[in-house]
Amino acid sequence: MRKVEWHTVTPDLVARELDTDLKKGLSDAEVTTRLERYGENRISTKKRQSSLVRFLLQFHQPLIYILLAATGVTLLLGEYLDAAVIFAVVLINSIIGYIQETKALKAIDALSKSMSTNSTVIRNGKQMMINSVKLVPGDIVMVQSGDKMPADLRLINIKDLQVDESALTGESVAVEKSTELVDAEAIIGDRKNLGFATTMVTYGTGKGIVVSTGDRTEVGKINQSIAAAEELDTPLTLKIKKFSRVLLWVILSLAGLILVVAYLNGESLANAFMVAVALMVGAIPEGLPAAVTIMLAIGVAQMAKRRAIIRKLVAVETLGSTNVICSDKTGTLTENQMTVQKIMAGGELFEITGIGYKPEGKVLFEGEEVRTDNKPALQSVLRGGVLCNDSRIKEVEGRWISEGDPTEAAMISAAEKAGIEDHYIDHYYPRIDEIPFQSENQYMATLHKHEKNILFMKGSLEAVLKACSYMTDNTGQSASIDKIKVEKAAEDMASEGLRVLAFAVKEFDPSKTRVSHDDVKEGMSFIGLQAMIDPPRKEAINAVKLCQQAGIGVKMITGDHALTAATIAAQLGLRGKTENGRLKSLTGVELQKISDEELPGVAEEVSVFARVSPDQKLRLVKALQAKNKVVAMTGDGVNDGPALKQANIGIAMGMAGTEVAKDASDMILTDDNFASIEAAVEEGRGVLDNLTKFIVWTLPTNLGEALVILASIIFATRLPLAPVQILWINMTTAVLLGLMLTFEPKEPGIMDRPPTPVNKPILTIPLIFRTLLVGTLIMLAAFILFRYEISIGADLPKAQTVATTVFIVMEAFYLFNCRSLRRSIKEIGWFSNMWVYYGAFAMLVLQLIFIHTPFMNNLFHSAPIGLSSWVRIMLAGLGLFLIVFVEKMIRRKFTGTEEF
Repeated sequence: MRKVEWHTVTPDLVARELDTDLKKGLSDAEVTTRLERYGENRISTKKRQSSLVRFLLQFHQPLIYILLAATGVTLLLGEYLDAAVIFAVVLINSIIGYIQETKALKAIDALSKSMSTNSTVIRNGKQMMINSVKLVPGDIVMVQSGDKMPADLRLINIKDLQVDESALTGESVAVEKSTELVDAEAIIGDRKNLGFATTMVTYGTGKGIVVSTGDRTEVGKINQSIAAAEELDTPLTLKIKKFSRVLLWVILSLAGLILVVAYLNGESLANAFMVAVALMVGAIPEGLPAAVTIMLAIGVAQMAKRRAIIRKLVAVETLGSTNVICSDKTGTLTENQMTVQKIMAGGELFEITGIGYKPEGKVLFEGEEVRTDNKPALQSVLRGGVLCNDSRIKEVEGRWISEGDPTEAAMISAAEKAGIEDHYIDHYYPRIDEIPFQSENQYMATLHKHEKNILFMKGSLEAVLKACSYMTDNTGQSASIDKIKVEKAAEDMASEGLRVLAFAVKEFDPSKTRVSHDDVKEGMSFIGLQAMIDPPRKEAINAVKLCQQAGIGVKMITGDHALTAATIAAQLGLRGKTENGRLKSLTGVELQKISDEELPGVAEEVSVFARVSPDQKLRLVKALQAKNKVVAMTGDGVNDGPALKQANIGIAMGMAGTEVAKDASDMILTDDNFASIEAAVEEGRGVLDNLTKFIVWTLPTNLGEALVILASIIFATRLPLAPVQILWINMTTAVLLGLMLTFEPKEPGIMDRPPTPVNKPILTIPLIFRTLLVGTLIMLAAFILFRYEISIGADLPKAQTVATTVFIVMEAFYLFNCRSLRRSIKEIGWFSNMWVYYGAFAMLVLQLIFIHTPFMNNLFHSAPIGLSSWVRIMLAGLGLFLIVFVEKMIRRKFTGTEEF
């Protein structure tokens, strides 16, 4: 099949191109042939890695290679216990990594299921019901209200057909379909003569020719985009990978150097290998992966309390680094509930307060509350909005929802705010006839029984004004109509992004019980306008302000119309490039004309993007990432899937979101509220702060361990630490000491500072200095006390036990210095985190077991030590604490900051 822009050609040409009969459809033989050619109408699934492969990939890390090599060397040397302990550490880390691995993406399965339904088709001249997976291009399909579009259709015959395409395009209001030709450059949301697979028919009936099935449908193309989207590393994992590569070469170089020096100093090759192994084990922060995982898991639990469900652990850390949030409009930044905000009646302009369908609010005129019984024209237009209406609003589990069209629901809510209740008014004005809405007429009319039967008309301004001969003034009397003034008022409302509906009324003799189009052609009395919009959430306005205050850019990317999007953006307080005093917005059509080279700059400047297609959302996310932005993307529709997966963190809506959006996301908001994103970012920053504190705390230990091994070679002494003792230090302190930093409360002003730059390395200059200082001090203390124990007659196990305990005690004291990178411990409070005390006590108890129990003595080559040794060890720990405390004070005095 050659590529054809189906929305640009007539139904006859479509039928000719697809070789089908508009009346009889395809024959069974032709269907069989086409099924073989095009395949079934289903989304293809992506082959996934097996569980075994995913587990084995956990070992595919540079530092793990070193530990595995160390395991092999110790086995060859006959040190089976040491080899077992080292490998156990590797295995534990790999299991933890496997557990936190991202679950296999389910978005494709959700798409495939969404297309598996029954369809009414015409084949062999007969109407029949078939499974949608058997549809082929050229099939003639019938749809009606409540049906899901089974494939992409070129509509050839419709009757009042309206389709909810919000999941695909992001537009909040159902689209009125037509069969007329559409411009070639029209984006998906404007191709009104097409029906798209998985969208829902909300009103009317239609017939169409299947033009695309399976992966060739618009939703199928989204599937391909989801599958092709890159799985991006988070800022922290990128930094750790870079750090690991540098550390790998440093460790291997040092190990090789030590091996040569030890051998030249007369050590046997076996002993020289053991020294090299000890250095490799000491220099690797084995506890880091496990600690990071546990810290992130605790962050997940904290975020869940703030209505943010994390699906992927690394998303916690990414939130802390986010500097751009791309948000859908409908339901996230807005209520997803149309609300009447302005009414023009009797030549006067009224404002309606309150948001959403909840019937709470006031009617204001010139800032003062008014009663409708003093404003007959206002009362009439509100009454017309309730009576000329097929919808209802009701409260379900504390939330007001619409049963029917959102615009009609908005008018019912507006009337109830003014004291006109729909059930009450229906009783006094029972409907006796109606003219249903038809897209070609652009109006609806209903006849109601009363003292005089009353006909209400509701529709587009053009259709209603055409039928009006006069108007109702502010006293309720008939007056001549100034159509130019009415049109100007409607234009002013529309310029604010409001959707405007016009109303008219006509009275009849009680004998009039039937109504026709002739009755509304002329002689109607114009009663007013109702203007509505899906308003911004109040809490979203504050959340946007906090995000921007924290240096996080907020961008609106929506399938809705440009004017509406720009209006909502202004009300939310979005910052961005302005044009003619208003926020500049770009449409999908305009984006098509911007090259890939220009787009990153444009995407950074502009904050509002409207009428965009799914591939354009994906393109915008990539453009921002090209500017080194850490992008969070929100969405709820199928159309958002590719962008959600491509973003550094995809955020789906829990209430209104499709399964595709949820499965492509890293995080789900249980309340669909943008304010919850801000809360999650705040929590993410707290977790990232504490992760940084952990890294600042743990690196000097590994440096000290490597240096003490190096010192033993230089001074030709026995090893102060055995490899298994180094593992004991690294693993136990990471859990019992380092993890206590997880419980550090968020520091004041956490949302007042800018996001952590993506290119900021783990080892900044201050951190390198601190690491060298603390690592050197720990090495000196351990080596000097080890040599002292040997000099006073202690055997090797006892001297090594002293050195091991020096490391653990000094780490415990240093932990208190790391509780804040910005303030002294006095400023943050000695007892604001009691967990560090619990951890230090638990570590002390465990170390006593390490020292004084025979089982641990045999396993780790340890031995009991005396009180005098403990006194010297404690003095070393206290000395480290005081030195670092003074260093922090000096650095803050001369640099004005404690930040790393």
